[in-house]
Amino acid sequence: MRDPQRSGWATRPFAVILGTNEIASAVAVHLHRGGHAVVMSHDQISPVIRRKMSFHDALFDDLAILEDVSARRADSGIEILSELARAEGVVVTTLGLLDLIVLRTIDVLVDARMQKYQETSDLRRLARFTIGLGPGFSAGDNCEFAIETRPAKAGRIIRRGPTDRGDGQVRRLGHHGAERFIYSAERGRWHTAVEIGTRIFKDFVTGHLDGTPIRAPFDGALRGVVRDGTEVPAGVKLLEIDPRRRRASWTGIESRASNIAKAVAKAVSINQMNAALEARHTPYLVK
Repeated sequence: MRDPQRSGWATRPFAVILGTNEIASAVAVHLHRGGHAVVMSHDQISPVIRRKMSFHDALFDDLAILEDVSARRADSGIEILSELARAEGVVVTTLGLLDLIVLRTIDVLVDARMQKYQETSDLRRLARFTIGLGPGFSAGDNCEFAIETRPAKAGRIIRRGPTDRGDGQVRRLGHHGAERFIYSAERGRWHTAVEIGTRIFKDFVTGHLDGTPIRAPFDGALRGVVRDGTEVPAGVKLLEIDPRRRRASWTGIESRASNIAKAVAKAVSINQMNAALEARHTPYLVK
């Protein structure tokens, strides 16, 4: 194995992204392209449904590629260092933040778990620069920069103060809003044999939660679904149906995720410029 300290890994900025969902994955693509060594830490609370739009399935050794950027699974610190030394893509892991901090000082920490109704931890002091995505984050209070994720404001950078609170509103696809999602009524083991992208019809059985059949509420394409065999808590999304027929989409990076990811990259760039200016003892900081 090559010595990571003699590879490009030692000279590239180290970025950790909390979450493996589609937003987190879009951020990973942009930071990787910006020259960062990127590790994504799996969030065990919220199952990922838009798996063809994310790197999540790399955790199960499936092929995971977004816009020519690939992801590889690593289960230990040594494996992470080895993969980052290859500089060929991003790394996904089940290791938590406390396990990743010991690898090296984290230059950029992005919380992309989208846990909008849960208590938000203070990210500051855990990395040189911290960014929080969506409700629950407040720039200057629990992160350095915060970024709006609501569809109408997705990608707006907040330098001081909180992002908008979660309002429970769901953007519409075609003629459907919140009803295109099916949630778990209780905790249980989810099983499905239906692949993302499959054309389905009203009342079609999409899977079973602890033996209870879960039926499609209307016709459409399966845009996202929790991976087969996953133990899920109550009240989380099990699947999403796209009703737009020929315009239905379930792969790649969608526009909202792209806007958020570009905002993260811009925030990182602003921080880097300000750090460089401060190092030169100049008062002219980037606004």
